[in-house]
Parts: sequence; structure tokens; C-alpha cells
Amino acid sequence: MASNLSNDDILNAAPGPGPSRQVDPQEKKRRTFLTDVGVLAAGIAAAIVTVPAIAFLLGLRKTPTIWRSLGRVDDFKVGETIEVSFADPSPLPWSGVTAKTAAWLRRNGEQEFVAFAIYCTHLGCPVRWIPTANLFMCPCHGGVFYADGKVASGPPPKPLSTYPVRVNQGLVEIQTSPVPITTG
Repeated sequence: MASNLSNDDILNAAPGPGPSRQVDPQEKKRRTFLTDVGVLAAGIAAAIVTVPAIAFLLGLRKTPTIWRSLGRVDDFKVGETIEVSFADPSPLPWSGVTAKTAAWLRRNGEQEFVAFAIYCTHLGCPVRWIPTANLFMCPCHGGVFYADGKVASGPPPKPLSTYPVRVNQGLVEIQTSPVPITTG
């Protein structure tokens, strides 16, 4: 048996059992409005998630690189490697102590410095400087690096990463970045 109902009859019919009734035009406007608001809210939510993700994938969001002072040149002895800490270039308001990061700073000459990332290039464990052995050692998987940051042994695939360092008006400064982009 074929139905003689049109699509408008089906849409305007009241849900549930019983005889069909016409939907009030005000109720139809309200449903249309709520549907439009729901679609708009879903579109806004999708944009909030999608736009930053696309910007990240395309590399449009640049993390700032800032020169941070580590101290006066005279504070560091030639041939000595020490751990220095500095503020992360893009800390979040709730970061707390994690907004601080560190590097191993070595003074090679009167005005020559090199700063190594404290993280092993194998899996990112923090390396420590062993002055008696003149080596950086990773306690996690046995990675060993020479004083110049080159791999001595173990699983690290490449040398320790380095930060740019400069002497500016008698101060040693390090150019911060989330991940060092050069190797030494």
C-alpha cells in the first residue's frame, strides 16, 4: 500500500503514535533556529581545534628565540664546563618551575663559549658532566659524549645539540629555543 504523504506532511507531523497534527509555525521557527545555532557552535568548535593544528603542521607558529644572560664573562673559568639555567623562551603561565631549562656551558677561550643541550640525542634523558673523566654521560642507556659534544660510545645517533652563544657587553648570553637546532 503506497503512502500519499508528502515530505512536508512527514516533517510537520507530530512525533509518536496517534493522529498527525500540524506543527505550529512558531515551533518550526524555533527548531530551525536551534538547528542553526547547533551547526554554528559545531563549526566554531571545529575551527578552534583545526586552525591551530593546521598552523602547527604547516610551521606557521614560530616559537620566539630570545637572548638570555647567563652571567658576566669573568664568572666562568677557561676550560670549565658548568650547568647554567635560564627561562624557557615560551613559558606558559602555569609552567611553574618547568619554565626553567638548562644547558652545559663550556668556556674554551677568553671570549669563546659553547653551550650544549642537557638532553641526550638518543631518547632525551638529561646528561651529566663528569669533570674527572672530561665526558658527558647519559645515565639512562649508557650514552657517552666527549667534551666537545661528539659521541664517544653508546646508542646516541648524533652529537649533543648546541645553543648559539655570544658575549655582549661583558655578559655571556645564550639564544634560547625550545629545541636546539644546531649540533656541535
